Amino acid sequence: MKASLDSSTNETNKLTFLQGVKDCVPTLIGYISIGIAAGIVGVASNLSIMEVGLLSILVYAGAAQFIISALLATSTPFLVVVFTTFIVNLRHLLLCMTLAPHFKSYSLLKNVGIGTLVTDESFGVAANKIFRGEPINDKWMNGLNLTAYLCWILSCLVGAVFGKWIASPEVFGLDFALTAMFLALLVLQLENIKKPKLRLYLSLIVYVVIAMLVLSLFVPSYIAIILSTVLVATIGVWKDK
Repeated sequence: MKASLDSSTNETNKLTFLQGVKDCVPTLIGYISIGIAAGIVGVASNLSIMEVGLLSILVYAGAAQFIISALLATSTPFLVVVFTTFIVNLRHLLLCMTLAPHFKSYSLLKNVGIGTLVTDESFGVAANKIFRGEPINDKWMNGLNLTAYLCWILSCLVGAVFGKWIASPEVFGLDFALTAMFLALLVLQLENIKKPKLRLYLSLIVYVVIAMLVLSLFVPSYIAIILSTVLVATIGVWKDK
């Protein structure tokens, strides 16, 4: 038993910041394409290049940045923009709660630093390693997160600078890049899941879709997504036990 624990600890300690950077590379196409699109939409909504840059640094969330740009373009009240952004980004709480048990041996400051830069994509990469039974640590996660963060900021700035020459990003398929990346991450995870759990996860996907469709009849779609995710995630934890 002790030998097994020592082996696991050694494997965890072998993970480096540079390995996190390398593991982030396959997701960079998604960050670049969506970041450029976010920059284009930002300047189209009358934001300056500096304002687009500040959004990418401080908000650091593709969906939220698109929504903020759209709301600002329609002169939406400030408090409505803040509340909508909060609701849309609430999913990051669920992502961080899922990863938290793997970083419980680290200090609060390190956990805050890691959690602040967790995105859907970096969570997908980390979850893929966890599903394969591979360890993760703070150095690796920081390499993954910081690479994605810097790439996102640069991509948003590039989109803002050259936005006037790319009026329709969907023509180049940039609007599908994020979806394609998530599909690839999903396939990689499903390949490493045993059949009993695979059936459970596939059924949960169906439940999420049904819950989202039903809830969207009564509440805005972005709220329906959050509620259905929380509801089905709770069902998943209960069934997994």
